[in-house]
Amino acid sequence: MTITNFGTLKTAIADTLNRDDLTSVIPTFVSLAQAQFNRKIRSHRQITRGSLTIDAQFEALPADWLETIRITMDASPIRVLTQISMDDLTRYRTAIDNTTDAPVYFAHNGTDIELFPTPSTSYTGEITYYAKVTALSADADTNWLLTNNPDIYLYGSLVHTAPYLKDDARIALWAGLLAQAMDEIEDETAAARFGSPLRMRMR
Repeated sequence: MTITNFGTLKTAIADTLNRDDLTSVIPTFVSLAQAQFNRKIRSHRQITRGSLTIDAQFEALPADWLETIRITMDASPIRVLTQISMDDLTRYRTAIDNTTDAPVYFAHNGTDIELFPTPSTSYTGEITYYAKVTALSADADTNWLLTNNPDIYLYGSLVHTAPYLKDDARIALWAGLLAQAMDEIEDETAAARFGSPLRMRMR
């Protein structure tokens, strides 16, 4: 069976399990797998850009944010903000008594980014970040990961059947296939972001 969306994914999981008593919990297996993907996978296909208004000490992160790659600000010239720890940012802010100016640094503070110095005026910025894998809900739903790597969704969902299948030897097999597929995504991303390694030509 070709896995193209949430509906066909659920069917493939059910066919592999060959258990008609687990149909109702298959969406839970998929949901647990997606949570694992968001913790573990960082693919070039997840990289997203979003506009950012920089006019306060704290600015909210995008709802689908997972990890920041960079933040730029349309100053003159365009400025790439440097990420530092919250402790360092607090120390810097205290040292200048929270004087406002054009931001140079940022730190993550809960679901916000904290800027230093606090902006003295409003700037337009851009955040480049890894976005969460879009959750599957309706049968017709799909996303970049399911489209490009349906095996990861299948094996990831099957691994989370462990509490129901107990000592089923297939769980170790599925876990191994999942780990291999995730390694392949990591390799693909490294090649996409940094290029393939140069090879010496033999004459």
